[in-house]
Amino acid sequence: QVQLVESGGGSVQAGGSLRLSCAVSGRTFSSYVMGWFRQAPGKEREFVAAIRWYSGSTYYADSMAGRFTIASDTAKNTVNLQMNSLKPEDTAVYYCAAGPGRTLATPQYDYWGQGTQVTVSS
Repeated sequence: QVQLVESGGGSVQAGGSLRLSCAVSGRTFSSYVMGWFRQAPGKEREFVAAIRWYSGSTYYADSMAGRFTIASDTAKNTVNLQMNSLKPEDTAVYYCAAGPGRTLATPQYDYWGQGTQVTVSS
């Protein structure tokens, strides 16, 4: 079992930055991929970024690359998402997820956090 708890959400003006954190507890494996997703009201859940837990290899949605940075800290058992140049369309609930995956693009996300709200005002 893996437990995930997100934090760091909040309200920010357009152009600002936020840093989300996902606290990871329980048993993880070298094959695990940690991902960030988001879901805006009335929209489907959207992939944001992923990272291989132990190697640090990363993978981003095309629309997020350059503004968002995912990083893991295995010593602190956290996965962080640094979000810069935020736009109103980035407003959503952001979720952390974890699961095994042979590739960063197609992991099986078995575990999910409860989500943290990010609101970007214009």
